[in-house]
Amino acid sequence: MQQQYAELARAAADAADSKKAKDVVILDIHDLSVIADYFVICSARSRTQVQAIADAVREKLEERGLHCKGVEGKEDAKWILVDFGDLVAHVFMEEDREFFGLERLWGDAPRLSVAVDV
Repeated sequence: MQQQYAELARAAADAADSKKAKDVVILDIHDLSVIADYFVICSARSRTQVQAIADAVREKLEERGLHCKGVEGKEDAKWILVDFGDLVAHVFMEEDREFFGLERLWGDAPRLSVAVDV
């Protein structure tokens, strides 16, 4: 199951990359938290791009059979969280990503390669 979610995290990263997301990172937090196993974090230059990335991630993972449990922040589009349970995608405006610093908060989490064959 862990490997399956790692592959899905890479698919989410690939979907974000397809919409020109910046600095895509996958954090493996399964040993650090009960809220999720993986975070996919990326940035965008505009609110329109934030929305497009979040939509692409959701579509890609739903195509692979993963049910989206919820989406937060879509209206404001400065930080959209797409919740798939064990995998959560965070799509930020660049300045908001820097301000909230999820990579710093989860600094002990190993990073996965974002390379994927999809």
